[in-house]
Amino acid sequence: MSNDQPLAMQLATFATETKALPAEALERAKMSLASTVASTAMGQDIKSARIIRDLDLANGGAPDATLWFVGTKLPTVAAARVNAVASDAAASDDSDLRSIAHIGTIVSTVSVALGEKLGSSGADMLAAMVVGYEIAGRIDEALTPGRMQRGFHGSVSTVFGGTIAAGRLLGLNTLQMGHAIALAATSIGGMAISADTSCGREYHAGCSAAAGLQAALAAQAGFEGELGVLDLPRGFLSAMNGQAFEDITRDLGASWDIVTDMAIKLMPGAHPFHATAEAASDAARLGKVDPKEVEKIMISSSVQWTKFKGAPHPRNLVDAAHSLYYFVAASIADGRFSWEHMTAEKMADPVIAALQHKVTFDPDPAPLPDRFPHRHGSTVIITMKNGQEFRSTCKAPRGSGPRGVEWSDVEDKYRALVPLSGLAANRIEKSLSLIRGFDKGAPAGELTSMLSLA
Repeated sequence: MSNDQPLAMQLATFATETKALPAEALERAKMSLASTVASTAMGQDIKSARIIRDLDLANGGAPDATLWFVGTKLPTVAAARVNAVASDAAASDDSDLRSIAHIGTIVSTVSVALGEKLGSSGADMLAAMVVGYEIAGRIDEALTPGRMQRGFHGSVSTVFGGTIAAGRLLGLNTLQMGHAIALAATSIGGMAISADTSCGREYHAGCSAAAGLQAALAAQAGFEGELGVLDLPRGFLSAMNGQAFEDITRDLGASWDIVTDMAIKLMPGAHPFHATAEAASDAARLGKVDPKEVEKIMISSSVQWTKFKGAPHPRNLVDAAHSLYYFVAASIADGRFSWEHMTAEKMADPVIAALQHKVTFDPDPAPLPDRFPHRHGSTVIITMKNGQEFRSTCKAPRGSGPRGVEWSDVEDKYRALVPLSGLAANRIEKSLSLIRGFDKGAPAGELTSMLSLA
């Protein structure tokens, strides 16, 4: 791999020539796939997901890939888009800790949709997911926090995960892969403000999956893009206000982002709040806190530097997913923040509502260790009316790379959310078992037929 080549070609060389992958990275890919399926089950009946599904069903086309929890087959691009929107709609899909880009949803939905059409093995799909995750994560690390300052959402980097995963399954050569990356870079947009305040978040996921897969298919057919689009002046990285470009290719293959930085959501909502929610519930448990006796709740967190903490009293899923006030209050009142807190009933809970008014923020939190708060650690201090204080610190959320990811947690999530789809209990267990053994070679069609309600 020559540093004289355009960045797209350097990444394409790594994507096409990397064969042996560590077992831990492949295991995390299985966990990401299980998490994505679970999140899709929770999100598939949300209005935004239904709209996109109905539109693509109306368009029809070649029956190449299955819509999860529906059973109807559509063209691969449409199936990847529909499944990605449903996964993202529930705000329960995994994230990359550095930038909260939802790479797992994109590499999972694209790999399974294309793998189903091609008859790819589970092992090949997992490898495609790992390499796609790696390149998308490295690109987004160079964009963080610059792209947010320019107003762009993480979908502008997740698209590369879908492109690389699809390119590997299609068997693109290095030049074709380079052009696929170049086409992906010029295919995607997404406004951060839309993702923070509306259902634009899941719309972005659908666009990312579709554009990433389409870029790989176009390159396979001979379509060529500008190979210097990532690193040339007025190109992708400069337009997104990127920095530390040299880190994108530094020590490629020495470690794997899906191991070090992927975080499985073990509660719904914005991932920067998860460690804070854990700290809040731990502090409340430590003091056996009675919510009625709470005087003040102080949060000291790196998320304050991002000015991303939402507002109290959410009234819908989008508001709740982005309200740090709600996360903390619910965690203290109920001892944890979980899937049921995305319901209207919980959002109207008077005990949780009263606690939200008592949330304050440390006026002088510790400075960030580097240019972005990629671990999202937090300290919560609960002050009682009698003057007692109870505090707890959580440096990274459960289910994340820094703390490790346990299959028991992933399985609990799967068994909690997949029943929401209406899938029979025996199919839930069989599909989970199949994912856990996906590296043994099971084809994608075996999994998707098991996820079908038809």
